[in-house]
Amino acid sequence: MEYQAVIGLEVHVHLKTKTKAFCGCSTEFGSAANSQVCPVCLGFPGSLPVLNKVALDYAIKTGLALNCKIQEFTKFDRKNYFYPDLPKNYQISQYDLPLSRNGFLDIEVDDETKRIGITRVHLEEDAGKLIHKEDTSLVDFNRTGIPLLEIVSEPEINSPQEAYEYLTGLKSILEYLEVSDCDMEKGSLRCDANISVREKGQAQFGTKTELKNMNSFKGVKDALEFEINRQIEVLEAGEKVIQETRLWDAKELETVPMRTKEEAKDYRYFPEHDLPPFIISQDKIEEIKKGIPELPREKMLRFTRDYGLSKYDAKVIVFSKKYADVTEERMKEYPGKDKKPMVNWSTGPILSEANNLNCQPHELKIPGGNAELVSLIKSVEDGKISNLVAKSVFSESIASGKLASAIIQEKNLFQISDSSSLDGFVEEAIKENPKSVSAYKAGKDSALMFLVGQVMKKSQGKANPKMVQEILKRRLTDA
Repeated sequence: MEYQAVIGLEVHVHLKTKTKAFCGCSTEFGSAANSQVCPVCLGFPGSLPVLNKVALDYAIKTGLALNCKIQEFTKFDRKNYFYPDLPKNYQISQYDLPLSRNGFLDIEVDDETKRIGITRVHLEEDAGKLIHKEDTSLVDFNRTGIPLLEIVSEPEINSPQEAYEYLTGLKSILEYLEVSDCDMEKGSLRCDANISVREKGQAQFGTKTELKNMNSFKGVKDALEFEINRQIEVLEAGEKVIQETRLWDAKELETVPMRTKEEAKDYRYFPEHDLPPFIISQDKIEEIKKGIPELPREKMLRFTRDYGLSKYDAKVIVFSKKYADVTEERMKEYPGKDKKPMVNWSTGPILSEANNLNCQPHELKIPGGNAELVSLIKSVEDGKISNLVAKSVFSESIASGKLASAIIQEKNLFQISDSSSLDGFVEEAIKENPKSVSAYKAGKDSALMFLVGQVMKKSQGKANPKMVQEILKRRLTDA
């Protein structure tokens, strides 16, 4: 029997404000435990909340970027539950009148666009953090009251890969908007997943479970894959899936039961009487809309249209707004209509070097700036140096601070392109690798590329690979 997974994601995002949602306490990460608290966020009797205006603006901005309808009339509610990290025994959240709803996010899956609906985006406050020791638990209330966006998708995601694409696309939008740092290690971005399986073609949803404790997008993908298979095995055994909350155990790579799933009635929602309802004017919405930058998908489509990039290359480049801006500057400076050489470097050596140095690609310091990078890539395209040499010189330039052009001159790394100079290297490669010669003559093309590689090694990467290939073909055909 074939099954279909049905997945809905709930993403919680810390907004990058200086103070908390309803009080003036700092939101700075890493301070001493319980040093950023006050009577308001600790829920002392008689204390009154006041809404953070910047948090509200950021929430509206996010809703607009996700194509949501902003509600002109919205209010806050009390979500009641009892847990050690919730000092008031309730959370200020939104229930029946959220700030925004009915949006969508487009993702790319197998070269096709799929639209995932956004049910709602609402504003609430975060709870504290429990720290579990061997025989006790400690609570840090610094996180209590930090403004939190909850972004709820429609159950229209049908695979772990689609979930991954949705999450990476959402994270990229939030970073472009500069409303959150989206740092999962700091807890700035967290994700819960509701998942069920049903027979293919069946309209009715299966019984869902909620997955928690996934601290990376890869963790979400792995947890979903496990849970899909677990639920299918339960159904195939003739048993019923239990509606419950399950935790992802990243060490054992499995989900484990946590508690039975709560429903809305369990939280006893009622309006927050210490905060008035809010009316969001159309003028306010239009003002915030003007501040939304070109978003990742729009930029990706423009790059494919204006610069002839493939969707894959454009997607790699636009994952970061700062890197996309830097790369576009470089593409504009690269001469001619064909920007592919610069694109190849932007999605290859530059990313690789940044990864090696553990920095963001836009932070990579290139001696001589864009002009020197353009010159280096043009030297490869003009046949002055080989691609292998260019990559090696690029790494050395980054490490030493020397200009790439100076390194090429000092070490005389110019490409050898005359056949008389290459003949000796080719002859040595043929004599030393008789098995590869025989394999090529027997019709194995990969053997020729092996021989080209041997010549490149002997010439210390300076041989013109195209000419080497031509000489080898001629030699081995005539022999």
